[in-house]
Amino acid sequence: MSLRIVRLGSPRAEGEGLRIGTVRRPPRGVPKSEFASGDWYDVWFPELAPSAETVKQAQAAQTPAEWKAFQRRYRSEMNEAHASHSLDLLAALSHRSALSVGCYCENEAHCHRSVLRELLAERGADIVD
Repeated sequence: MSLRIVRLGSPRAEGEGLRIGTVRRPPRGVPKSEFASGDWYDVWFPELAPSAETVKQAQAAQTPAEWKAFQRRYRSEMNEAHASHSLDLLAALSHRSALSVGCYCENEAHCHRSVLRELLAERGADIVD
């Protein structure tokens, strides 16, 4: 099986499996009953989202140095016990189940999911592009 890193709200890939939203907030203006059918997510898992302060840092990052500072801060948050255990769980599940994790950002390269991809790969997740 495998894990995909996706943009929430985008059409699901065939065999994508359970879609997990790693975002601070649910999608605006979308009824909860439409989260899954609208290709947002099946399960909301904000524990793997950056803190509100760290999100602001990412949104304000204009230079490579500022983006690196965001990455360091987010990685630090993901090293906390609850987040680290969650990453380990997702990495292990990727070998037995099809699942995906994602965020709303259009550009993965300027989104926490790029770091999430790295963190999951470091834990041995079976990641599919």
